[in-house]
Amino acid sequence: MSGISVGSSLLIIFVIAALTIGARVFPYAVFSRGGKTPEIIAYIGNILPPAVMIMLVVYCLKDVSPMKWPHGIPEFVSAAAVALLYKFTKNILIAMVGGTVLYMVLIQFVFAA
Repeated sequence: MSGISVGSSLLIIFVIAALTIGARVFPYAVFSRGGKTPEIIAYIGNILPPAVMIMLVVYCLKDVSPMKWPHGIPEFVSAAAVALLYKFTKNILIAMVGGTVLYMVLIQFVFAA
């Protein structure tokens, strides 16, 4: 039988567990001095969520071809629905689930080939 020995497997699990725990403890150990949060961390905390959302939108729409049927209609209608749902509900989970459900309905029933 070929493969990794039990000792190697346990060592891998131990190292991964230690790194995971370390990654979770590190911010508390570094920033729990009771002082103010460093400006760079506050800046990253404010900038990162919108930046990630923009990257997700770009990734989702990167392969849309306006020259090919259905011309990106399901994608753009769903993206607009997400924006409108968020505007009116102020709940990103409802907006994302609603947009996803609308997109699936559009591609499965309305724009099905």
